[in-house]
Order: sequence, then structure tokens, then C-alpha cells
Amino acid sequence: MTAVHPDIRLPFMSLRRVMLTISGTLVLISILSLAFKGLNFGLDFTGGTLVEVSFDKAIDPETVRVRLAATGYEEAVVQHFGTDRELAIRVPTDGSADQSKIGDAVYKVIKENHADAELKQSSFVGAAVGDELAEDGGLALLASLVVILVYVMFRFTRQFAVGAVAALFHDVIIVLGCFSVFGWTFDLPTLAAVLAVIGYSINDTIVIADRIRENIIGLRRMEIVDVIDVSTNQTLDRTLMTSGTTLISVLALLFFGGDMVRGFSVALTIGIVVGTYSSIYVAAAIALLLKVNREDLLPVEKEEQDLEEERP
Repeated sequence: MTAVHPDIRLPFMSLRRVMLTISGTLVLISILSLAFKGLNFGLDFTGGTLVEVSFDKAIDPETVRVRLAATGYEEAVVQHFGTDRELAIRVPTDGSADQSKIGDAVYKVIKENHADAELKQSSFVGAAVGDELAEDGGLALLASLVVILVYVMFRFTRQFAVGAVAALFHDVIIVLGCFSVFGWTFDLPTLAAVLAVIGYSINDTIVIADRIRENIIGLRRMEIVDVIDVSTNQTLDRTLMTSGTTLISVLALLFFGGDMVRGFSVALTIGIVVGTYSSIYVAAAIALLLKVNREDLLPVEKEEQDLEEERP
């Protein structure tokens, strides 16, 4: 009977098939939702008018929304931002020529019912600008995934490169899928959070892969699946500590940061949880499915040295 390495406290890889099935199901649901329901794009992408108004005392957003709906702005979105005495009103574009004047009209309606209202800013985003932002955002996501694929392939091996990018694809699709399924507004800050999730997730994956490569040299007689388990357990404390402290900060932003950063903080919260999980399971599990072995991970000079030692 083979002794179990003392560092294998949790046999992660024994559950890899179950976890990959769960991940595949979540990714499939996300893709279907994105394909048939799509994202609820904010004004940054669709075009429209943003009006920010402050008041002398606390204001109920629903009261203002009802007033605006009664005057023809049924699709206006009214939210607190900063404090409960400030409102952000978003009015989607309807394609009319006088869209740039909507800000003044919205403020006029609010001023008629709230004498203490003060206009802080009114900005208009054209639909053409929104299309350009959507295209540039998609290209940014694609470029980041390609660069990471090349980087990991040169630093480690093809199997780990594919596993790392698959894990990132998994994280991004699930974050986007959550926004699609629940209909949350997707705007530029949310896109920034998705890009941050990519960087966050690949960092954990690289740390685990580095430890696997170190242990491949020291644990020469151990199967690759056991080496991955040892390496994952050895980096687990660091992974949980990093994820936990980051998550505390993001949750504080989520609960106390206000509506203006809610999408950003929600995307980061989901991304941190899913990214930590994928670094442990998805990247390494896919590398195993692609038949990664000890020789693939050994540095070339070390592999040649081992061959010399094994010769009689």
C-alpha cells in the first residue's frame, strides 16, 4: 500500500470529473442565456442620457421614477449614487434627433416637484459611441485571453496553457452568464471588473502551476495527479488568504459603495469565487485530460540530467 503524502489534506483531483461536470453545466447555462436573452447593456453601450441631481434632504428614487414615467419617460432608471440625497437618472436613447435635450427636460420635471433639486451633471452618450465601446470591450477580452495563452505556453507547457485559458474562459462566461440570467445592468465599470477577474484568476493558476513544476523535480516517483494534489494543498492557505482578504474588500464595496458601483462589485465578487475555484479544479483538471505528464513539466536541462542519472 502506497503511503499518502502528508501534504495531501484534501484530495482535490479525485473530484475533478464531478467538478468539471458542474462547471460545464454552468457554462452551458450561461452561453444559452447569453445567446437567447443577451446582456442588459447600460447607457455606456446602448446610448442615452445620464442626469445626476442632488437634493437638500433624502429622496426616494421610486417617487422620482413615478413622476418621470407619468411624463413619458417610462424606461428611466432612477438610483441613488454616493448618498441618499443624490440621484442618477438614466434614460435610454429612442433614436430621436433631440436626444441631447432630454437631460434638461428630465431635470425640469424633477425641479417642478422638488424645489431643492440641483443639477450636478447631464451627459449624452450616442448609440454610435456605445457600439464602439461594446466592440472595443470585446476585443480587450479576446486580446487578454490570447496573450495569456501564449505566455503560459512558453512558461509551462501546452496542456497547462489550454487549461489556464479554459479556466479564464470559464470564469468570464459564468460572470457574464449571471448578469444575463438575472438581468443586471452591464456597463463599462462591469466590463472593467471582468477584465480584473481575468488577471486575478490567472495569478492563482500560475502560482499553483509553479508549485507543480517545483514538486515534479522533488517528487520523482509520484504520479502526476498526486503531485497536483500536493501542490494544490501546499498553496491552498495562500489561495484562501488572498481570495478571502480581497473578497472582504469587494463585499464592503458591494454593501456600502452605493448603486453606482454595484455592477462592478457584483462582477468582482462572483469572479473571485469562481476564479478561485477554477484555479484549483478547471485548469489542472483540463491539463490532466490533455495527458500532461512529468516530462512535459520538467525544465529541459533537468530532464537531460535525470536521463543521464538513470543510465547504467
